[in-house]
Amino acid sequence: MEKFLEEAKAASRVLNTLSGREKNRILKEMAAALRSETKELLKENKKDMNDGEKNNLSSALMDRLLLDESRVEAMAVAMEEIAALKEPVGRVLDGWVTEDGLKIEKVSVPIGVIGIIYESRPNVTSDTAALCFKSSNVCVLKGGKEAEHSNKAIAEVLKNVLIDNDLPSSLISLIPDSSREGVAKLIKMDKYVDLIIPRGGAGLIKYVSDNATVSVVKHDKGQCHTYIDKEAKLDNAIAIALNAKVQRPGVCNAMETLLVDLSIAKHSLPLLKTAFDAAGTQLKGCLNTQTIIEVARATDEDFDTEYLANILNIKVVDGVDGAIEHIVRFSSGHSEAIITENITTAEKFLNAIDSAAVYVNASTRFTDGGAFGFGAEVGISTNKLHARGPMGIEGLTTYKYKVYGSGQIR
Repeated sequence: MEKFLEEAKAASRVLNTLSGREKNRILKEMAAALRSETKELLKENKKDMNDGEKNNLSSALMDRLLLDESRVEAMAVAMEEIAALKEPVGRVLDGWVTEDGLKIEKVSVPIGVIGIIYESRPNVTSDTAALCFKSSNVCVLKGGKEAEHSNKAIAEVLKNVLIDNDLPSSLISLIPDSSREGVAKLIKMDKYVDLIIPRGGAGLIKYVSDNATVSVVKHDKGQCHTYIDKEAKLDNAIAIALNAKVQRPGVCNAMETLLVDLSIAKHSLPLLKTAFDAAGTQLKGCLNTQTIIEVARATDEDFDTEYLANILNIKVVDGVDGAIEHIVRFSSGHSEAIITENITTAEKFLNAIDSAAVYVNASTRFTDGGAFGFGAEVGISTNKLHARGPMGIEGLTTYKYKVYGSGQIR
């Protein structure tokens, strides 16, 4: 592991010599290579899908794991979109002249070597590799064992493009030891690794946060909420709630709990139940919900669970204050939404909720690097320091000060 990371650290110096134009050209070549190797990528993904069926992975996890021609094309398009973004490195963020006549520039620079630990989704391999390459960072990847064949195949395609351009293949690497012991070593290698980004289940996040000596930006669980206010347009509310839950239940920005104002619960809950029943959603509700519609009981444990499946909690709350109180108690700080036509109520919700993304009259499913215009993201950060929300190329840079003098001494 140490030799592998030493090579990655050395490769970062090579990457710093590439111009933005060269990086963009190589990213486009990587996108073209993914397209040309689609059949091979699907063949390797089929192995993972077969193993997933044998291991009884949930339908939501199988959906996250699946690659088809359209998803490979989406991976290639994401790389091209990242190539089209403005150069993140070398930007002068600020500049001034001090009383001593020193000219100071605050300039964006890459972080260095970034370890990314993730589960299930093979497209994360290409997305994170592209974002790191664009921002002149070396990426060390550790995907989940359920996507082992897919991740290796994608990484191999990208590494071959690097080799064809006389660049070190260690600029994009899967860690050689993907066991738990390997991860334990990686997150303590602060001599070589500058940042760890874990994205996955609560257990993974806690383990990395508790044990890493390398700095960590957490992609924590998506305990997302949608609140339907008494002044919501109900048709809009139902459409938004359905999208937030059922469009893709197995992702972190999917809604896990729907909050409904007490004053409209008797009218709205039967309509919501009809819509969610048609979508095959398993519903759980609080005591008040159970007096209006027939659902299973939702406990505090349920309200604290990221299902990543087509399961939804419903809670009847006493107005926007009740919604805020529930979210403050159970939210993971990812994404929350309010559906209302009252701008004062909306602003109260926006200001009171301290999550990375807070929406008015829109689905939480938009918390995504592509949807935000970042091309892709390495994760949705629930940290408050350095990067927050969809973490794109700007979140993969830091800065240094360039100081120009003319003989000054202090």
